[in-house]
Amino acid sequence: MAAGDLLSKIELISPSDFAKEKVRAIQEYSLLASQSLSNLFKRPLYMADILQQADLIGFGSLPIVLLTGFFTGAVLALNTAASLGRFGALSLIGQLVSISMVRELGPVLTGLMVAGRNSSGMASELGSMVVTEQIDAMRALGTDPTKKLVTPRVTATVFMLFFLTIISDLLGLIGGSMVATLLLGLDSHEYWSSTYQTLVFQDVFMGLIKPVIFGFIISTVGCYYGMSARGGTQGVGKATTEAVVASSVLIIGVDFFLTRLLIVLLGFR
Repeated sequence: MAAGDLLSKIELISPSDFAKEKVRAIQEYSLLASQSLSNLFKRPLYMADILQQADLIGFGSLPIVLLTGFFTGAVLALNTAASLGRFGALSLIGQLVSISMVRELGPVLTGLMVAGRNSSGMASELGSMVVTEQIDAMRALGTDPTKKLVTPRVTATVFMLFFLTIISDLLGLIGGSMVATLLLGLDSHEYWSSTYQTLVFQDVFMGLIKPVIFGFIISTVGCYYGMSARGGTQGVGKATTEAVVASSVLIIGVDFFLTRLLIVLLGFR
C-alpha cells in the first residue's frame, strides 16, 4: 500500500507535454527579457528603484567579489609557480595572472558569485509578491510589473556587474602580486610591468563585454523564475533554487560560445 500511495503521488508527464512546457518557458523568458530592454525607452524610468537595486546588488556583493578576486589571483599565481619554475620562467607569472583574470576568471567567477547572491534574491522577492497577489494588485492599479520590478533589476545588475568585474580583476592582480613578491621573491615592479604590457585591447574588450551579457542573464533569469512562481511558499523556494542553477549554467555555457565568437571577431592568434 505504501508503494502504491507513493506511485499515485508521482506525476508522470508525456515527452510531448514536457517539450511543450519547455518551449513555452523559453517563449515567456524571451518575452520578459525583450520587455525589460524595451521599457528603458518608455517613461517613467523609476530611477529611484534602479538606484536602490544598484545599491543592493553592487555594494551588497562587493565583499564576496573582493574576496573571490583576491584569492583567485593568489591561487592562480601559487599553482602556476611550480610549472613555470621548471622552465625558469617565474617572471611570466604576472602575464599569466593578468590574461587569465581579465579574459576569463574575473568575469565568470564574479558572475557566478553575483548569480548565487542576487539571482536567488530576485526570484524569492518577486515570487513572494506573486504568491501574495501583490503583482495582481499592481496590474489592477495600472502599473506594469515588468517595468516597475524587472527593468530596474536588469539595468542595475548589468551596470554594477561591469564595475564589480573590474574590481575583481584588480584584486586578482593584487593577490597574484602578493604571492609573487612575498612567497616567490619576485620583484614587484617587474610583476606589474609584465602585467600591464601583456594586456592588449582584445583582452580588455573580451573581459568587459562578458559581464554585460552575464548581468543580463542573471537578472532576467532571476526575475523570470520569480514572476512565474506558483504554489505558495514551496513554489517560491523551488523558483529560488531553479534561478540560481539556471543562471549559473547559462553563464558557463554562454561563456564558451561568447569566447569562441570574440576570438573569431577580434582576431586572436
